[in-house]
Amino acid sequence: MADFTMSILGLKKKQPKTFKVKVSTMDAEMEFSCEVKWKGKDLFDLVCRTIGLRETWFFGLRYTVKDTYAWLKPDKQVLDQEVPKDSPITFNFLAKFFPEKVEDELVQEITQHLFFLQVKKQILDEEIFCSPEASVLLASYAVQAKYGDYDPNFHKPGFLAQDELLPKRVLMQYQMTSDMWEEKITAWYAEHRSITRDEAEMEYLKIAQDLEMYGVSYFSITQNKRDTELLLGVDAQGLHIYSPNNKLSPNKSFPWSGIRNISYSEKEFTIKPLDKKKEVFKFYSSQLRVNKLILQLCIGNHDLFMRRRKVDSIEVQQMKAQAKEEKARKKVERQILAREKQMREEAERAKEEMERRLFLLQDEARMANEALLRSEETADLLAEKAQIAEEEAKLLAHKAAEAEHDRQRLEVTALKTKEEKRLMEQKMREAESLAVKLVEQSERRLKEADHLKQDLNEAKDAERRAKQKLLEITKPTYPLIAAYSKRYAYMEKSKHLQDQLKELKSEIESLKLEEQQQAGLYINSSILQPSSTHWAGESRYDCRHGRLHKNGLQGLRYEKTFHGD
Repeated sequence: MADFTMSILGLKKKQPKTFKVKVSTMDAEMEFSCEVKWKGKDLFDLVCRTIGLRETWFFGLRYTVKDTYAWLKPDKQVLDQEVPKDSPITFNFLAKFFPEKVEDELVQEITQHLFFLQVKKQILDEEIFCSPEASVLLASYAVQAKYGDYDPNFHKPGFLAQDELLPKRVLMQYQMTSDMWEEKITAWYAEHRSITRDEAEMEYLKIAQDLEMYGVSYFSITQNKRDTELLLGVDAQGLHIYSPNNKLSPNKSFPWSGIRNISYSEKEFTIKPLDKKKEVFKFYSSQLRVNKLILQLCIGNHDLFMRRRKVDSIEVQQMKAQAKEEKARKKVERQILAREKQMREEAERAKEEMERRLFLLQDEARMANEALLRSEETADLLAEKAQIAEEEAKLLAHKAAEAEHDRQRLEVTALKTKEEKRLMEQKMREAESLAVKLVEQSERRLKEADHLKQDLNEAKDAERRAKQKLLEITKPTYPLIAAYSKRYAYMEKSKHLQDQLKELKSEIESLKLEEQQQAGLYINSSILQPSSTHWAGESRYDCRHGRLHKNGLQGLRYEKTFHGD
């Protein structure tokens, strides 16, 4: 029993102790359980594997120490460093070194994305100075990376209200509302159509890398122990000396290619130029922790500077080849998606066009049916009108014959006496005028009857054609424009015939009324009182030419030319 207890205690002693770690990247937070003996490299490699990062030489794990920050050393145990003793221990996974040319050096999309997020935050927090014009352009690329292509139907005014896109210094510099800033950003954003997220982020970094404060780490220094303060800037190009109130333009620069070595002893730094004729530059930093950080950044940036000027390693070549293949594959996929999207849009447009044409054809069919019904009604009206005109023509001819008979009778009566002769001549002149009018009206009515018969035949032909067109309209190939124009002409013609019919009926009623009035006039005449003749028209016999003229009933006039007495 004692042996069993000892073995259990032995197992417990072999189990490694762990501690909790919380790592924050620019877009995620992760928690890990780490062994006590883990070095900084073990934790750093675990984070890189978790997020799928292979370009590890740019990044590091940063933590806060009192009033400054430090980077986790890879070759030293995590707990043996000056990390916070809280649980979990908090680290920030950030870019420690910056590339000289982002387009040439950043291979993976995850690397580009992390750099993009970090540089964007530094610009918004005003750690990197950016002009208002450049800020608006950078903001437009950030919007493209987040929202994709601009769509005015979807991206309504105010869609950027919740996004932080411009530094507060820029917003306060101009008297502009948020809507006015959004309008400016959107104008640039609309120009970036068809740019993918990784391309937009790369364009953002290409603009940002030209800013004066991009990738520079600043430290307070003095040139000697009693001098005024200066600023030391460390970046991918070399070392720079600035005035405390000017981080944009360095007073002096030491490129990595011109530095032989850098050393420090206690608080004193020494920069020895490669050219021995140039003066050695010395400066002082008051904190030992900051001195170590400066030296660490100098060594790392110089190593990357020398690495860029050598042939890429096998690993980097493989990464670039894979990245190139991946970009080519994504490009093909985007092209396929673009074609499919275009085909879908064309199919939608074709569907809408077919629905529109179907609606028009249905409307054409309905209108053709209505036109056919109207044509049938018009044909019936024309037939009735032609029949009425024919009857009127017969009636006028009968009245003209009666007027001629009355004229002949009045000729005989006129021979009785001179007075009767004079009265008869007057009546004959009136009768002749009335006869002329009746003849002309009779001829006009006959012509109108002929025209109406012709119109009736044309209406029947139009009705037959309308029926034929109705059958043709139901076919897909029926020409819409021709149908509209012919139907319109047919309706106009039908309306014209209806107007003629109404006019003819009105004239007939007027003639009947005049006939009744004239008939009453001649019945009451004291000179001519025909007992058996009903006056319905007027005749005029021209003795000089031997012709009978017919017209409406307006009176009788006998005209004769006498020679001598």
